Amino acid sequence: MGSVEGIHIAAHEAAPCEPVEQVSVVAGRGVRGDRKFAEHARGSGEDLTLIAAESLEALEREHGIALAPGESRRQLTTRGVDLNALVGRRFTVGSVEAVGVDLCEPCVSLQRATQPGVMRGLAHRGGIYADVISGGEIAVGDPLVDRGPADDDC
Repeated sequence: MGSVEGIHIAAHEAAPCEPVEQVSVVAGRGVRGDRKFAEHARGSGEDLTLIAAESLEALEREHGIALAPGESRRQLTTRGVDLNALVGRRFTVGSVEAVGVDLCEPCVSLQRATQPGVMRGLAHRGGIYADVISGGEIAVGDPLVDRGPADDDC
């Protein structure tokens, strides 16, 4: 079991990600108040993005690149859970039920917004995309629990 260490949302695409203590999450739409809040196709993984605090710490330790959680452009920063292992699995975070859809690999836009080396340093550990199955609230400190393999209804 892991936990939510931080929550960051941006009001629009070019806005910096700002820390918040709690968010409301809607199935098929994402995080209320975030730039990505809109209708999403099931299976797109656009409802929720997560990154492990341990990945950001490894980026600094191994590559000398310090990236604050909000700079990762992921909505949730977690601790104590292997996010990559959640792809294809159901999990709960706060009162939200979700399913991991795919790895959230770093992109050129992220590197441009931060610094050279971020893409290489976060390759295969840039977090995950998730679909929200059942909406609810997520707060800093909430548990993140693996609930097992996703079924065909996800």
